Formats: sequence, C-alpha cells, structure tokens
Amino acid sequence: MKISIDWIKDFVNLPDISDKELSEKFTLATCEVEGVEKTGELLNSVSIVEVVGKEKHPDSDHLNLVTFKTNDLDIKQVVCGAPNVEIGIKVPFAPIGTSFPDGFTLVPKKIRGIMSEGMLCSETELGIGSDDSGLKVFPNDAPVGKTLGEYLEVKQNLILDIDNKSITHRPDLWGHYGMAREFSAVFNTPLKDSFGTQWIEQIKSKMTDETAPVTVKVEEGTNCLGYKGLTVEGIKVEESPLWLKQRLQECEVRSINSIVDISNYVMLELGMPNHIFDFDKIEGGEIIIRTAGQDQKFVTLDEEERELLAKDTVVCDSKKPLVIAGIMGGLESGVTENTTKIFIESANWQDAEVRKTSTRLGLRTDSSQRYEKCLDTTMTERTILRILELVLELNPDAKVVGDIQSDGIIKKDDLNIDITVSHINSVLGEELTSEKITGILESLDFKVTGSGEKLSVLVPSYRATKDIEFECDIIEEIGRIIGYDNIVPVSPLNETSAVRLSSAKVLQRKIQDILVLQGRSLEIMTSPLISKKLLERAEWDTLNQNLVLANAMSTDRERMRPSLVPSILESVALNQKHYSKFGMFEHGRAYLENDKTFSEERTQVVLAYFDKKESRFLEARNVFESMMSFTKIPYQMEQANPKFPTPLLPTNWKGIHPTEQLDIKVMGKVSGTIFTVHPIILRNFKIKGNLVLAVLDLTDIQDKPLKDKTKYTPLSKFPSSTFDCTVEADLKTPVADVVSAAKKLRSKEIESIKVVDVFTPKDSDKKGVTIRIVFHDKDKTLDGELIKGLEDKLLKTLEKEGFPLKV
Repeated sequence: MKISIDWIKDFVNLPDISDKELSEKFTLATCEVEGVEKTGELLNSVSIVEVVGKEKHPDSDHLNLVTFKTNDLDIKQVVCGAPNVEIGIKVPFAPIGTSFPDGFTLVPKKIRGIMSEGMLCSETELGIGSDDSGLKVFPNDAPVGKTLGEYLEVKQNLILDIDNKSITHRPDLWGHYGMAREFSAVFNTPLKDSFGTQWIEQIKSKMTDETAPVTVKVEEGTNCLGYKGLTVEGIKVEESPLWLKQRLQECEVRSINSIVDISNYVMLELGMPNHIFDFDKIEGGEIIIRTAGQDQKFVTLDEEERELLAKDTVVCDSKKPLVIAGIMGGLESGVTENTTKIFIESANWQDAEVRKTSTRLGLRTDSSQRYEKCLDTTMTERTILRILELVLELNPDAKVVGDIQSDGIIKKDDLNIDITVSHINSVLGEELTSEKITGILESLDFKVTGSGEKLSVLVPSYRATKDIEFECDIIEEIGRIIGYDNIVPVSPLNETSAVRLSSAKVLQRKIQDILVLQGRSLEIMTSPLISKKLLERAEWDTLNQNLVLANAMSTDRERMRPSLVPSILESVALNQKHYSKFGMFEHGRAYLENDKTFSEERTQVVLAYFDKKESRFLEARNVFESMMSFTKIPYQMEQANPKFPTPLLPTNWKGIHPTEQLDIKVMGKVSGTIFTVHPIILRNFKIKGNLVLAVLDLTDIQDKPLKDKTKYTPLSKFPSSTFDCTVEADLKTPVADVVSAAKKLRSKEIESIKVVDVFTPKDSDKKGVTIRIVFHDKDKTLDGELIKGLEDKLLKTLEKEGFPLKV
C-alpha cells in the first residue's frame, strides 16, 4: 500500500528528519516500510516549450521532425510521433538525462537516421493523468521555459511503500487519516481534528428538510452491519483537478472522472470503502439490502459477468441488484459523463462473508480487502460527509436533497480494559509511571481513567473491531510507542532447562538431514487440504468424502488429503517447468477415513526424483537404503508382489510402473515402497520426463525407541576386488531379479552385489543391467586365479538363470 507523506501532513506536522530515519522509526513502531520513493522530481526536470516548426520525417510515414523553442533564444528539434502535434501549441519537453518512474532514462538517440534531442510527453508519461492519445497541450498563456513543477504547483513528495501483511490486523491503518494518527503518536506531535464534531456539524448544515428521494431498508439475513445513503443533485461529471489526480496517481489509483475519483480519494483517506450511484438508474426510489434470493448472473463495473448465489448479499433497487455487497458495483448503476444526480452509499459488512464471497468469485478489490479486515461502522457517517464536502467543493452549484438515510445500524458496546501499572512494567521490563502510560495511550486516542496503580482503558471503536481485545494488546501498544529498541534487555531470573525432543521429532530431523545432505533433495511443505480435482487427476480412488470441510475457503482447499503422493505430483508438475532434474521430499500427515474414530492420521515421508532424460530409480533406492540405515530402522527390501498390493497406495492404482517397484518391510509389515510413476499419471499432470517416488509410513515406527544394532568391526587389512558385468534381461524383468540370480552363487568371498546402471537400447526388447560384485576375504588376499574363477562361476550362474552376458 502506498502512503503519501504530503497527504499525511494535511493532518499532522512531522519533524524535520531524513527519509531514512522517518521510515526506520515508523517500521519499528507501527508497520514495515518496504521502500520509499520521491515524486515531483520528474516535473521539475520537464519544461514547457512552444512548437515553432513541423515537417515529415524523410524516412517514416508516421513520424515528424518537430522544432520548438525552450526560451526566446534556444531552438531544439526532436523526432515525434504524436498525432496532435501542431505549430503554435505549448507542450511538455523532457531533455536528455531525464529519468522516468519506470526506470527509463533519456539518452541521445538517432531515430530513423535523425538525432532526437529529448522527448515531447503525454500526461500519462508524466504521471499527471491517464490520456496517452497524444501530447499534453497547455493553454496559450502557459509561460515557455517554466518547469511543470512550478507551473502546476506540484510539490516534491515522499511515498512510503507499506507491507500490507504487517497491517492485516489494523483496519484503521488502511487510510491516510489512520496512518496520520500513528505518525502523531510515534513522533509525539499533535493530530489535527480534521473530522471531529465541529466539522461534522458544519457539513451537516448543508442538509435540507426535503423528503429524501431514496429510502433505505436492510432486510434480515444479510451480512450488513449498517447502511447510510445521501442524494445530491446539480452534479457535473468532469475531469478531476490536478491535485486530486496527483494524489490518486501517487497511490497507484487511475483517475477516471471527478465523481469516481472522489469516491476513491475518500477510501484512501479514511480507509472506508463507498459507492456512488447514478441516481437516475435507481428504480422505485428505494435501496434495499437483501440476499440475491436465487442463483443469477451479474455484470460488475469491470464488465465481467459474475455468478451470484442465492445467499449472497446484494444492494438492490425495487427491481434489480446494483452492487455485490462490499465487493464491487454493477455496470448498470455506475456514474457516467451524463450523470447529474448521485446517491452516495457508505456501509459496513461482515468481514468473513465478504472474504468468502470475494474468494469464490475470484474478485479481490480494494473495497473487499478493507471490509474483510473488520471495519468500524461509526465511520460510515464521516465517509458520506467527506464525500459530500469534496463533491460540493468541485460542484459549487450542487445541492443536497434531504438528509442522510440509514438502516440496519448495529451498535457495539464500548470496550473497557482494566490494567495495572505494575503488570505493564513487569511485562515490558520498564519503570513507567501511570502519567507516562496515560500519555502514550491518549496519543493513540484511547481514553484512560483512574490514577496510581489501577487504570481503566476505553478502546476507540475503530480499534475494538478485532485488534484490541485484552490486556496484552494494551501493553503491546505502550511497548511499540516507547520503542522496543529502547527497552534495556535483562536476563530472566527463572531457571530454564533444555526441551527433550520426542522420538518422532528426532526421527523426523534425521530423515530431513540425510535426504538433504546425501539425497541432494529439497524439502517442500504442501497444504494438508487439497481438492477433489487433484485426487481425480491422480486417479486416486480414496476421495475422503467424509473429510470435506463444511466452510472451505476455496474448492482448491476443501478436503483432508488421504496421502502426500498427489501433492508431490502437483509440485513436480510445477517445478519441471523450471528445472530439468531435481529431487524433493515432504514429511507430513495424511488423513484416512475411519469408521470408529472418524479419521486416522498417518505420518508419511515421500521422496521424489525427477529427470527429463533418464530414470533415477537406482538413485532413489540407494538414498532410501541410506536413510533407513542412518535412522536405524530395521528393514527388508524386496520385489513388490502384484498379488499383495502395498497398503500405502490405492489397490490397482494406475500410477505404478509394472516392472519397477520395490517394497520395504519394517518389522515384517510392508511400510514403504519405491516405484517409477506410470506414464498414464504423468500425462494427467503434464509431466514430461521420468519420475520415481519413494513412500514410507512412519506412524507405527516413529514413537518406538529404535535400538542401534550396528556392529563395528575393524577395517580389513586385505584388499577387495570389484567386478562389473552387464547382462541382458527382458524389458519387463525387474532388475531385482538379476541381483537375486547373482546371489544364488553362494560364496563367502562375495561381500556385496548391487545394480549400478540400467540401459535400454532404442527399438530393442532387451535391456542391459550392469551389476557390481565386490569380492573380499577378511583373512587373506584373494589371488588372481581365485578371483577369475569366481567371476566365471558368477557369469555361468547368471546365464543359467536367463541373464547372459551382453556382448
């Protein structure tokens, strides 16, 4: 969110300090300032010039060579493509070296072979309007040579870029006046009572005793917390004055026309959204706030058709909906250049309902962003009066018709919080007096009664929505204004002891360590809430119909996941667009339906290896074996049996490659599996490459103390011998069968056998499997003749089992 310091200065006098000091102090006390930007510097670099010559570019049909004078003596030339350039007009000129807000800086440049000495500008390029159809043309009396900053009386300004996440709990800070109140407290300078009782009475004096032409009614069952409206006639919809456009532009809001701009201006100033209707489009002379009543389509101001549900709250006239409550107005009710009479709306809506509807419609607006923070209903009247003040300022002949009409106002009880000085000092570690505490709180508009030890604090209505609720909130307010950096740190006097991690947490950390350091994979965290659509893409038959949320925020997060695998598949699909090879894993919970306990939590770890060129099955297997050894989990790894499907995956799931799957047994029970994902599922997720998944269920393991059965033996002083051989196998034959065949050569000299590579030649029904055998004897050095004999026996054994040596 952008905050204009010039706008803030309308309400409070700030100290003369550097921009850096101002933003740093405000960050520490109130909210994070992500960046600062100075405006107005561009206008001081641009001057007014008079066009004195124009001729066609010799090498272009749409470009002109334009000469102009910057003062009585200096004549310059630029290449210009604007359609409205004519001799005698006065336009803005940006010389070489001028920098624009988008980072572009003018440099000497030849355009179609002719040097251009700068640029003539449109108002869009200068940030003083939205018309980009041609050059900005000034009146004939505009002084040549004067800078735009001087001519338009535009002051240099400082814009703070506020991190929205740091003020989500502070709805009062979503407007400049609320921010000014914070600046007043942080820098200990008085706040001007710009919208107080005297101002309210002055604006209300504009009201008349006439009967209001529009009545207001709030029906039961809506999410309305209060609605106010006022009619004004004699309106002229024109271009906004420069000061108004400039402030909107600095807050990144596009100028539309004088009436719409006033509506946006007041929202940015007071933080309260509003809507201005074209009065003539309100049928029946009444505004009714009701539910839609039936599912229907509604076209909003952005000319998009929206699907409304029967329960959605809408603002209607006697015949049709005009506004989606708290989100956006309808196209048919908006102000146009022909509008002469308006109806001003200021209302408050239930925060949760606005957010729910906004999320469902995929329509997040400045209005809905503010309402979902829970606004203060008492601000509705000030909002209408401020809009009226500005409308009358720009339309001196306009007239108020009747008085403010209101209905459905829900008044909240005052919130008083009792607190003691000793408790405040105990929490903050300070020695504050009751006078100091009272002064700080009153600078933030809290009302404090009592003296000495006990204080009673009345919370202002705009802070009592959801922000300030308890004693700790009051203490936080005091602490941040004092400045947390000013509180002297004192070591706690109570004894502390280290927290012993549970067995499950120790196991989790070991798994994380080994998979990151040795498995070269990155940990991800996905939401335990997923969509039915994701499960259907994964062709997962367990849809968890009984574990669907009744009040899901969106259809993408509507039910508890039955496994981590669908989420991993979705993450791989996203990351494959950026990387050709990667590993990732997740440690988390899955949720299964259970007739007795309703739901059953299962702790799982899923490892994924993706490669666009080749399979990483062997790598996944080796990493998984390392993980099981490192965590001291006793296991057996064996070829998966199709007759006994793994309980970790759906029965007959299409995602398992028929010949590339291993099961992991822990304590005699299948608790894990490693498999290549079948191309059918890869196509569903548009994954182009090879994907191997390894899944382990930790639920029955993590809380059991795992005994370290590692046996340590001294390193052998006798060398070992390594023998690699590549044999042929059918494409459908699991590589584990090759290892099993090699193990049938029962010899004490064979220390280990493992697969190191699998290669499938193009257009072949055979694959090559390379295995590595290590020969070793702990009591002696193996001679060459013995090793050669063992190698020959091994090859004969493999050939006998159907795996001949590949030649």
